[in-house]
Amino acid sequence: MNRQTWRGLALALMLGASVSAMASCAQAQAPAATPAARPWLDPKLDADTRADLAVKAMTQDEKLTIIFGFFGADMGTKYKRVADALPGSAGYVPGIERLGIPAQFQTDAGVGVATQGGEPKKRERTSLPSGMATTATWNPELAQAGGAMIGSEARDSGFNVMLAGGINLVREPRNGRNFEYGGEDPWLAGKMVGAQIKGIQSNAIVSTIKHYALNGQETGRFVLDAKIGEADARTSDLLAFQFAIEDSDPHSVMCSYNRVNGDYACENQFLLNTVLKQDWGYKNYVMSDWGAVHSGAKAINAGLDQESAGEAFDKQTFFRGPLKDALAKGEVSQARIDDMARRILRGLFASGVVERPVKITTIDYAAHAKVTRADAEEGVVLLKNDKGLLPLLASAKKIAVIGGHADVGVLSGGGSSQVYPIGGRAVTGEGPASWPGPMIYFPSSPLKALKARLPGADIRFNDGTDKAAAAKLAADSDVVLVFATQWNGESFDSPLTLENNQDALIDAVATANAKTVVVLETGGPVLMPWLSKVGGVVEAWYPGSEGGEAIARVLTGEVDASGRLPVTFPAALGQLPRPTLDGDPKKPDDLFAVDYSIEGAAVGYKWFDKEGHQPLFAFGHGLSYTTFAYDNLKAETKDGALTISFDVKNTGKRTGKAVPQVYVLPKSGGWEAPQRLAAFKKVELAPGATTKVSLTVDPRLLATWNAQAHGWSVAAGDYTVILGASSRDTAAKTDVAVAARTLPVGLMKP
Repeated sequence: MNRQTWRGLALALMLGASVSAMASCAQAQAPAATPAARPWLDPKLDADTRADLAVKAMTQDEKLTIIFGFFGADMGTKYKRVADALPGSAGYVPGIERLGIPAQFQTDAGVGVATQGGEPKKRERTSLPSGMATTATWNPELAQAGGAMIGSEARDSGFNVMLAGGINLVREPRNGRNFEYGGEDPWLAGKMVGAQIKGIQSNAIVSTIKHYALNGQETGRFVLDAKIGEADARTSDLLAFQFAIEDSDPHSVMCSYNRVNGDYACENQFLLNTVLKQDWGYKNYVMSDWGAVHSGAKAINAGLDQESAGEAFDKQTFFRGPLKDALAKGEVSQARIDDMARRILRGLFASGVVERPVKITTIDYAAHAKVTRADAEEGVVLLKNDKGLLPLLASAKKIAVIGGHADVGVLSGGGSSQVYPIGGRAVTGEGPASWPGPMIYFPSSPLKALKARLPGADIRFNDGTDKAAAAKLAADSDVVLVFATQWNGESFDSPLTLENNQDALIDAVATANAKTVVVLETGGPVLMPWLSKVGGVVEAWYPGSEGGEAIARVLTGEVDASGRLPVTFPAALGQLPRPTLDGDPKKPDDLFAVDYSIEGAAVGYKWFDKEGHQPLFAFGHGLSYTTFAYDNLKAETKDGALTISFDVKNTGKRTGKAVPQVYVLPKSGGWEAPQRLAAFKKVELAPGATTKVSLTVDPRLLATWNAQAHGWSVAAGDYTVILGASSRDTAAKTDVAVAARTLPVGLMKP
């Protein structure tokens, strides 16, 4: 949310005094009379009718009030938050008291209630695992439960707008914010992020979906121009947004910092008006990211409905006062101002915010810990497990735990989504002291959790700073666990190599003891030059408030390893569409373009399939502590719908969770890549148990964008249906004939 290196801070400090003055001025105007009847407050009416009625009752100043937001945190002595804003919050939009319209209290972000400074104890909240970790569960029900949990903490903290729902596809694995998002595939990301938004909004609060659109890297994020064709955009990044919006009806969309084909996203006619509002029929409102507005009339006419924290982060204020001038000059119509207000009100009415005012109350942290732990457990991905090294056996007498501050906690991602941990920071003094830092470890120690589960073992810890000492401990141990971390965060991108010589540490330890398991706490993919030397690799991501407990439960086999990769792990930088990252972080104001037409819609595994690259680990990959067999694959079409059915059997000796994945490809070709993920299902099975799974494929996953028809076209012909455990692991396949079909461009009901 916040600007890179706080470029907006200096401006905010200069303009800060005007914020309070402006707010006071708005509040000091002679109030209009309170209407005798307020029919828009009748919850029996639909949200559209209520919004129409309320707009008709509003004065012009009231309309201008709700389309402009203030930053909710103090920024030095010269910038003070508006008095009514919650301390340290992301934003505040005044309400209209005489009409019964509540103020909007906005909070970051996708893993929990994240505040921007203030007294540490008051900031403590439960954190979910990263968005990447949640997506790695391949379990929409867990995503929805996690969303419901953080949404309840937002409501109980006094917030009614949550800036969650990050869904930018992973085009660039070095992107510093990948950890916030839902992976590289539009169907998987759409289903998982949509489920989380549903959970958040079940608390009668607004959730955003963001960052719309093609916000693919942090380097140059304020100035880069994402170049891509319409068909490619609609078949990839925009399709992910479309799937999630259909499933969850988020009551706000946040437009991004970057440009898309020449225009900034928050003043992009194609993105906001053509696609979102006209083609998809989106009825709620578009808010800007913090510092993403570059114009008044152009942005408004292109579809932006609310300027966020404009005084603090934009180069100047574009809404409110300046908007009156634009109206007087005829640059903006009154009808458009009414539409902006109507859309915001519709979002508030649809969410239930008006009927259920938020209030600060007690939070059940113990119950919420169980929710985040379950999420973290199912998101842990077992990438490699030679000779059944995991789960750790009770017979292991000497276990070495090395590195990663595993003795005290687990790492989290930095920036505006950073939740302050319950119990305080486990590690201090690492990373930048100021935003996007500090680097925060949650006080959930894998070492302590392992000791509690393996009381008969001699478990010793080495911090990993002395490579020779770590190798010596490894040589004297039965099994070695090396915890390796990489900090990612907003405003910067990261290389795919582990920092602080951790690759050399792992190499030395594995040389001393081949029974070495590497536990990764990273935001996304990393390279593994030591892979052939180690016996096991576990990707734990940023596992949240209960991460240490979750990791220990998976390592000891208390629960199955059931996570699957939502992103491809490359074997080398040369396999990427852009081996060298575009832009120069030392020149953040220099305009440049990123050519996404290189891969087009072939994002992630699709690019690897198209180019014939062998990844380090494939999309969808993940091992289990048991084994599964797939049988009786059938595919049939009825009334234009493609239905897939098959059996899954647990052929192992313990309960486990399988994630069967269905991929589809046309035998005649013609897609952006050989195959697409078309369906998936997570199923839990006892030893020897079999279950039948039936899945329906969304027809757009069989279609290509037809610009002439302005819609989707399914080509007639034979299609191959592949059932497997990853994009590269085929268990069965069958062919099916599909009839030609034309699909509308708009949102489809799930």
